[in-house]
Amino acid sequence: LAPVSLPSNSPPRSPVTPLHLHRNQVLRIFVADEASVEKVKELEELQELQLDFWRGPGSQDVPIDVRVPFASLQAVKVFLESNGIRYSILIDDLQALVDEEQTQMISHHFMPRSVETFNYASYHTLDEIYDFMDLLVAENPNLVSKIQIGNSYEGRPLNVLKFSTGGTKRPAIWIDTGIHSREWITQASGVVFAKKIVDNYGKDPSLTSILDNLDIFLEIVTNPDGFAFTHTKVFLLGLLSRGREAGGAGASSNPCSETYRGPYANSESEVKAIVDFVKSHGNIKAFISIHSYTQLLLYPYGYTRTRADDYQELDNIAKAAVAALSSLYGTQYRYGSIITTIYQASGGTIDWTYNQGIKYSFTFELRDTGRYGFLLPANQIIPTAEETWLALMTIMEYTRDHPY
Repeated sequence: LAPVSLPSNSPPRSPVTPLHLHRNQVLRIFVADEASVEKVKELEELQELQLDFWRGPGSQDVPIDVRVPFASLQAVKVFLESNGIRYSILIDDLQALVDEEQTQMISHHFMPRSVETFNYASYHTLDEIYDFMDLLVAENPNLVSKIQIGNSYEGRPLNVLKFSTGGTKRPAIWIDTGIHSREWITQASGVVFAKKIVDNYGKDPSLTSILDNLDIFLEIVTNPDGFAFTHTKVFLLGLLSRGREAGGAGASSNPCSETYRGPYANSESEVKAIVDFVKSHGNIKAFISIHSYTQLLLYPYGYTRTRADDYQELDNIAKAAVAALSSLYGTQYRYGSIITTIYQASGGTIDWTYNQGIKYSFTFELRDTGRYGFLLPANQIIPTAEETWLALMTIMEYTRDHPY
């Protein structure tokens, strides 16, 4: 939970915690076989337990992470133990982590006057990020512009930064962060990426060459309604999964489920805006969607076990990108197709973009592997963004050097 967003001339207030997380635990559940997976799915259906699956039941190879309210802890642990399902405690008291993040954000709350004084090592509110985008455009008018591709469900602008050295509808790379609003490390990383692009153009020969040949579109806050909600009400109940493509296995028909597929394909304005933009642009060559957490780099497909036509090429790119990422701090990522690396997932963005003809379609799942989950400490923002940038550069360089 983060403090309420305040006008720039107001002193920060002590935040209110409407959801009491005191003694809530995050459990990691290890499922040894398909029968255990099904048992945990039974647990998921018991709405009276108010469980919050950070990483839901998928395949037996992938552990399950779930936040359990204090009142439900005994029932959940007895259920798991009686069914012979092993678990460990990832986070012993969630409120302590949330309190720490609140304190950090309050101590760093000030409105910067330039992109140089912006605090990249802190989490920020929607207004602060939108102000940053405006500063970036104002200070770099020959390289950066802001376009609005639509409005959110609640009427907020869906703003995208366009980095371009000229021309219209040139071959382009799309990057989005923050479609799942409580994955705060992604929006924070998106801010760092934007700063890196303006800093490195004209200095880094590789990035300069990329922008001399391709445009880059960066949507930092893809789900502004959900992101604003996480800053004003309940962080851990952020709007997670609105607007996947209507689909089958791996997507839920339950509107309360975090894999809810929506009432129909592209039902949410945030997703429809991206779909419409990609279609109308017609020359997007790479599409990269950034999520957290689990440390993965994924490519199509998620909805079918049929290999993508470009499977081997995508696998080679992913391997090189992960190697570049790991070279900085040794952070280990797994890579592969969605369905073979994690589990069957319907309605994924990159499945759609790949089928639209965007060959270089990838999804990142950033740090960590579950120690902090969605509550990654702010001191990991810059290291996470720095290492991810190396992987992004690998993909963008390949896109530049292998036109199609």
